[in-house]
Amino acid sequence: MNTPANAMNDSPLDAREIAPAVLSATRPLYWSVRRELWENRSIYVAPLAAGAVFLFGFLISLVGLPRQMRGLSGLDLMQQHEAITKPYEFAAGLFMATTMIVAVFYCLDALHGERRDRSILFWKSLPVSDVTTVLAKASIPYVVLPLLTVALTAATQFIMLLLASAVLSAHGMSVANYWAQVSWFQMSLMIFYHLFTVHVLGHAPFYAWFLLVSAWARRAAFLWAFLPPIAIMVVEKIAFNTTYFANMLGEALSGGTEAIPFPGRMPIEPGMHLTPGHFLLSPGLWIGLAITAAFLFAAVRLRRNREPI
Repeated sequence: MNTPANAMNDSPLDAREIAPAVLSATRPLYWSVRRELWENRSIYVAPLAAGAVFLFGFLISLVGLPRQMRGLSGLDLMQQHEAITKPYEFAAGLFMATTMIVAVFYCLDALHGERRDRSILFWKSLPVSDVTTVLAKASIPYVVLPLLTVALTAATQFIMLLLASAVLSAHGMSVANYWAQVSWFQMSLMIFYHLFTVHVLGHAPFYAWFLLVSAWARRAAFLWAFLPPIAIMVVEKIAFNTTYFANMLGEALSGGTEAIPFPGRMPIEPGMHLTPGHFLLSPGLWIGLAITAAFLFAAVRLRRNREPI
């Protein structure tokens, strides 16, 4: 008769015993990511600065928006869409280029900087494993920067939409057609897809390689990151007169046709047909992810064995 009561009494205690174990497994990673954001403020300062500069320029360009809209009235819908969305496409490209530059320099300094200033001695004295540290640093280009880029791009484009609507309304022009051409919500979803496929999955081996170089190089990490690929391309061209390695890198950087049917273009056109299933099943994606895992594993081992510079 007392068995159910005992079971009920024991279950909260079991839950309290399990909860700290779960929290203790995730808390070091959480605080390690917080540490990276605190020590590397360029992660969010640089995109914010780029967005502020762009919005300032867009605000000035709104002076000619009513005249531009009157000139577009004689064009077909596709031509109107391309002309109206051009500044929105440029804004998205600016944010992506900025975050890519930030990600490259962050990865090259992530493990090299702590050996250079000898702060690695302090961080290794804490109960945080090398795996947790490397994963926290890898989360910046793989998780934090893409999500930040999506949020800032969507917010900036929405502000642009509001400013343009206010100018058009002040001149007695239709705002509904402008909103229909921009399709802000669909544009944001397409940009998220572009970032997830190209900048996260497609560029994963590059960021892992930069982290590996950062953990290995004693000096000039930037040169060590770019000279070996360049040397391979030069030797291949001289020895075999081929460019397979360069083409492979170029396809990986552009995302390839598996992710986006038109590499090099921003996927914000409403009629663009995307193929996520084909991309996720492509052998190149999984080969790249396997290379990424190998590079990150090597970075963990190097951080464990490398001494301060």
